[in-house]
Amino acid sequence: MPTTTPEPHAPQQPRLKFRQLRGPYAIIRLAPDAPVPTWATSREFTSITRTADELSIVCPAGNIPKDVASGPRWTCLKLEGPFLFSQTGVLLSFIQPLSGNGVPIFAICTYDTDYILIQEDHMGGVVELLRHVGHELVS
Repeated sequence: MPTTTPEPHAPQQPRLKFRQLRGPYAIIRLAPDAPVPTWATSREFTSITRTADELSIVCPAGNIPKDVASGPRWTCLKLEGPFLFSQTGVLLSFIQPLSGNGVPIFAICTYDTDYILIQEDHMGGVVELLRHVGHELVS
């Protein structure tokens, strides 16, 4: 008689609340030894990450001086946390439908919550897609 392996229990995907930050945002890459510019440190949301390879800055596009190349504009979505470190699948539940529909993202995780940036050119239909899978846009 053949034996069967029980199906692993798939936890229910979290239904998340999110909001769209005033934008647009930009993502900048500077040299790893560059000082953190003062223009990068103000407003509602800024992320500054230094590694051995780069200084990565995410900030409102309006903060960036004209002489700094800033690439495409991004929309920033903030998940309404905080989330426990033991809670699994939070970010995945939010980005999986985006990935499945060809929407590239840039994610930033903080101690309390997650921020997902989406290039403005890919925002068409994103909010409706997220609502369709059970997430809620709040003001």
